[in-house]
Amino acid sequence: MTLAHKRTNLVLKKPTNLPDWSTLIPVLPGEGPRTRELYAAIRRLIEAGAVPAGAKLPTTRDLAGRFGLSRASAVAAFEMLTADGFAEARVGAGTFVAAQVPHLPVAAVKDRGPDLEVPPPLPCALGVATPDARTLRVFRSLLARRLARPGPEHFHYGDPRGGLALRQAIAAYLRSARGVRCDAEQIIVTSGSQQGLDLLIRAAIRPGDAVWIEDPCYPMAHAALANSGGHVVGVPVDSEGLDPALGEALCPRARAVYVTPSHQFPLGITMTMRRRLALIDWARRNEAWIIEDDYDSEFRYAGPPLTALQGMDAERRVAYLGTFSKVLFPGLRVGYAVVPEPLLDAVLELRARTDRHPPSLAEGALADLLNEGHFAAHLRRSRRRVHAARDALVAGLQASRAGALDVTVPEQGLHLVAKLISARRDVEIVAAAKAAGVGARALSSMFVTAQPQQGLVLGFSGFADDELRAAAARLDALLR
Repeated sequence: MTLAHKRTNLVLKKPTNLPDWSTLIPVLPGEGPRTRELYAAIRRLIEAGAVPAGAKLPTTRDLAGRFGLSRASAVAAFEMLTADGFAEARVGAGTFVAAQVPHLPVAAVKDRGPDLEVPPPLPCALGVATPDARTLRVFRSLLARRLARPGPEHFHYGDPRGGLALRQAIAAYLRSARGVRCDAEQIIVTSGSQQGLDLLIRAAIRPGDAVWIEDPCYPMAHAALANSGGHVVGVPVDSEGLDPALGEALCPRARAVYVTPSHQFPLGITMTMRRRLALIDWARRNEAWIIEDDYDSEFRYAGPPLTALQGMDAERRVAYLGTFSKVLFPGLRVGYAVVPEPLLDAVLELRARTDRHPPSLAEGALADLLNEGHFAAHLRRSRRRVHAARDALVAGLQASRAGALDVTVPEQGLHLVAKLISARRDVEIVAAAKAAGVGARALSSMFVTAQPQQGLVLGFSGFADDELRAAAARLDALLR
């Protein structure tokens, strides 16, 4: 008998004015409703008001028999409903909907259903990593090796910085690959660079403090700074990057600045040495902080990665953010912050108060990936794939007959900027592109106070070459 047949045969003794439970409990995945799913289904009915206060619930024996699950599972679901205040058990009478329960709008109940999924990214979307089957096999074996002999770090609360082995591996990598001046004590393992940015903002910036940001800028950084209560000042970016002299003219007493000097987001400009030294000098003179987000420096296609701004700072005014989301995959949720010693205690206190410490399960395997050379090999393969993807997208865009885009070919990173030559607005093109299956972003939406430029920000990492060429052809059709 199928689950649907079992459901329609559910018969309960109940007053005639109550709803038919057999039509209200949905068909759930699996061979029958599992404990958590049965609990959630009944709870949603109660919250939506489909089952009134005081209504009698089906018996656990009836649910177990009709839906093909163990009675223990049904009993456990009812115990959860009772513990959460949605039901109450009456000795000798059964289980009833509680007299007072929250009622949510039906739309709200639907929005939190278990079947909601994030749709796959459209070609040219940002923030998509390139899968590597060999790396995934290696990482799986490293995880299995660690789980076969689990260490004591998994069974107690650990250092807010994260595991020492991973921090040492990250420090060694940053010193050799990026010229960062650091040791393991300064490194905090985070759940991505956004968490690191949030910790630094809360440690270094007080409500009302002025903060510089590149204009245009990374929208998530702008949102984090604005939500902290800081006064965000956009400093225009030119061919040399952010101009500290212009920043001082706009706001001389800023408390901090957020920059992406190796590969400015979104324009892709590399900050010149002259500007880097001027920015460090400004921070020294004003006892201000520089937050350097080095989000995709591993992907440089012409020569080795540039030395980080942090590695040039002898005054300990630069905090450095990095992530494994771009080079491995975002689902790993591992990033890192190199925190200047004067800010370290405050950042650690904040970390301990929020999520105590990072997850320890993947730390050992990730440290092994770095220490045993697997990460370096993965990076070489990924860089070749992403380089080819960049070339495929550029070729597709340059073959356009519309002549409406001025494409800047990046020497680093995972995205490019195609500026609009026509007078059309980029936000309108982005909306049409989404409908056509292309995940472009509007360049104009990333400006703070400077005159917005019209263009498209297009990602190429994580997509096959033919997908990118097809996306370029769809953009061509839209622009024509």
